[in-house]
Amino acid sequence: MTSDKVCPLVDFHCHLDLYPDHAEAVARCEREGVFTLAVTTTPKAWPRNQELAAATRHVRAALGLHPQLVAERGHEIALWRELLPRTRYVGEVGLDAGPRFYRSFDRQKEVFAEVLTSCAAASDKILTVHSVRATKIVLDMIEKYLPPPRGRVVLHWFTGTAAEIRRAVDLGCYFSVNAEMLTNENRAVANRTFPLGRVLTETDGPFTRTAGRPSEPIDVWQAVEGLASLHGLGAAEVGRRIGANLKTLQDEVP
Repeated sequence: MTSDKVCPLVDFHCHLDLYPDHAEAVARCEREGVFTLAVTTTPKAWPRNQELAAATRHVRAALGLHPQLVAERGHEIALWRELLPRTRYVGEVGLDAGPRFYRSFDRQKEVFAEVLTSCAAASDKILTVHSVRATKIVLDMIEKYLPPPRGRVVLHWFTGTAAEIRRAVDLGCYFSVNAEMLTNENRAVANRTFPLGRVLTETDGPFTRTAGRPSEPIDVWQAVEGLASLHGLGAAEVGRRIGANLKTLQDEVP
């Protein structure tokens, strides 16, 4: 299958600045017509991402402070707040309670609370949120600090239970799904629980792989095909629905 059969394509979570040639990675998204959210891991990375994205129709730069970097870079929350008025998109942000990062978990929660309250005050932000081993706490904090009228959250690579998915939907959340989330039956069953009207696609490139190389935004069609198989629909139909979901999400946050 070729990607032009499932247009438009949406990669709502990709680290374009971590490819060997950042500018060329952005240019490829533009040439291939893939709407790509270029997430950043620190606010210091955002200006260059924004500079490259500003010249495109299809790439947007998200202002991030990755939870895995909070131990060393948590002080950059001040710069993050300073830059926030200049962007509609926020990410990668959130919590990571995995063994490697649990020591910083209390500080992560402080930073994430600042992110959510700042976004709520602005009331026009769309966030892509990391929630490794911290699903309940992430949802608790979204409920407390960022109610749906004040912004929208897209839960990146979400692995919560069916009950947590229902709760996230009630909180106005969307979900971004990549091909690796659909590669085994257990994960596929879990992903069937996502309402198709709240699903976007992602690659999380270059941290995922396609044909033995780091995935690129154009490879997001594999997630579209996986969702199509999961739901018994054609890939082109799923691609159209993903595009419609993105438009709805953008319209919900004026």
